Amino acid sequence: MADIHLGYTQYNLEVRREDFNRVFEEVVDKTIKLKPDFMIIAGDIFHHARPSNVTLEAAIKNFCRLLDAGIPALVVDGSHDSAPNVITSTILNPLDAAGLVYYLPRHENACWRNEKCYVYGVPNYRTRRKTEGQLPLFYEKNKPSPNPALFNVFVFHMALDLPSVKPPQMEAESPPELLPEGFNYYAGGHIHKLSRRSFKTGVLAYSGSTETVYYDDARFAKSFYYVQVDEKGEAKFQRIKLESPRRFVILEKDYTGMTPAKISETAVRQVKENDEEGVIIVPVLKGVLPAEANRSEIDVAQIRDAAEKALLVRPVIRLSETEVPEEVVRSIFEGELKDLKTKAFEYFLQIFCERYPRDEAEKVARLSVNLIEPLTRKDEDRVKEELEAYLDAN
Repeated sequence: MADIHLGYTQYNLEVRREDFNRVFEEVVDKTIKLKPDFMIIAGDIFHHARPSNVTLEAAIKNFCRLLDAGIPALVVDGSHDSAPNVITSTILNPLDAAGLVYYLPRHENACWRNEKCYVYGVPNYRTRRKTEGQLPLFYEKNKPSPNPALFNVFVFHMALDLPSVKPPQMEAESPPELLPEGFNYYAGGHIHKLSRRSFKTGVLAYSGSTETVYYDDARFAKSFYYVQVDEKGEAKFQRIKLESPRRFVILEKDYTGMTPAKISETAVRQVKENDEEGVIIVPVLKGVLPAEANRSEIDVAQIRDAAEKALLVRPVIRLSETEVPEEVVRSIFEGELKDLKTKAFEYFLQIFCERYPRDEAEKVARLSVNLIEPLTRKDEDRVKEELEAYLDAN
């Protein structure tokens, strides 16, 4: 399994933190009944690198239950619970020291084995650039050594650059070539949709998230894999469904051409029609507004208050205001004498002039251009500096 995200108070609701704990408890209940030789968690056990005491207590309680049942938990860190810095390292280290989990990258040769299996795990490096630079160095210090006489498992938390596996909006953290040959089973985390396919010398499996972390995850059934290996070394997969994840209702609709008042009215009606006890309703408002309309005219408060039984209504506004005419875009970007930043500035200016005075539109357009480079490089400090400078100046 992977992507458990313990401690996530989604939508600032304490009950959602309890939901993630309850799902993990169900996972442990079902695992103890299955009595496997070991459990694999492919990263993101926790939602934060520094989980709260109450989250740690719940996690420790369930890991103790596995320990008492004689089921070792073999784990790697994910993008959420990886070490925040080299000094404090990851929370998985003290859990490993206490014998509650077996944090694979921390042990000699980054592996665990018994008489039938060899399990090797790598840490998460967050970005593709760091992965391509540091993972080969990790291999040099901890050489992967799959044994043909055993069932070999490679554990990782990364989105591989495979179109058939990786969602289009997700950044690939590693090319498939970076994963070594010779393994029978590649156990992946980070992609929240369950999938399985042939890969290199074995099978690549993403078990998906065990709860809904992003509303898009709600489209995927929640489960984990139970893998049985026969005497010939062939793996049989069984999907173990989870009953405790909270139900989400996604109401996605294209509202192109409708007035804000009509959109609000329609969304409210949809929420009322789908109101059920304890669910989370997510109306996704898509499309392009009429020329005279503005997103701020959508009555979000009315949409949120439309349900009586649901735990929460969480509107997602993806409506675009009137687009810049195609001929204007073409006139900006077809010029040969201007550099890309100048062209981008003119494009943003066209957009923001429709909703702000000229002086303000120029400031926001300049900010937008300044943010492009640090955003593409994932330079969070630079992005923060730019935003703070803009706020200070205004």
